[in-house]
Amino acid sequence: MKQLFFSLVAILCITLCACAKKSENKSQEEVQNNKIAVTYFSATGTTKAVAEKIAAATSGTLFEITPVPAYTAEDLDWRDENSRSTIDMKNPASRPEIKPVDVSEYDVVYIGFPIWWDEAPREVNTFIESQNLQGKKIILFATSGGSTIDNSVKMLKQTYPELNIQSGKLLNGVTEKDVEEWVKEN
Repeated sequence: MKQLFFSLVAILCITLCACAKKSENKSQEEVQNNKIAVTYFSATGTTKAVAEKIAAATSGTLFEITPVPAYTAEDLDWRDENSRSTIDMKNPASRPEIKPVDVSEYDVVYIGFPIWWDEAPREVNTFIESQNLQGKKIILFATSGGSTIDNSVKMLKQTYPELNIQSGKLLNGVTEKDVEEWVKEN
């Protein structure tokens, strides 16, 4: 009886290992078949550095969401009520101009940004509204000096309920290994 029990356990273990390996191969195959775009808006370079790590980990194509005109240090002074970033963030309908980007040929679109006023900068809205993202998997990531990504994700999902926006992740000070592990989860 014990021998039969141990034989069944051994067969079960072998079967589970084979299934896990098959599942692992399938997910790697799915990643290779998906065309991945890694888009980002970065005012100071912090989010850009994370986007570059994600592009490397996914073999994705990197796209910068670039405001027109480019921001100056004065434009980014969040303590100044008259700075460009403050004025834009106070107006939810603001859609600052950006350089054209086309991610139409991609299946998965990562969108990265710094958290401003507990939200994604309005340039992210401009980007989303300039694309046809219907049917694409959208994965958000952000950097921040003190906020979480939660409200940004909530606001973007509310604004664009027709899109497949995934829960996002705050990626402050991440290593390449951290990014590789996070990418595997998506």
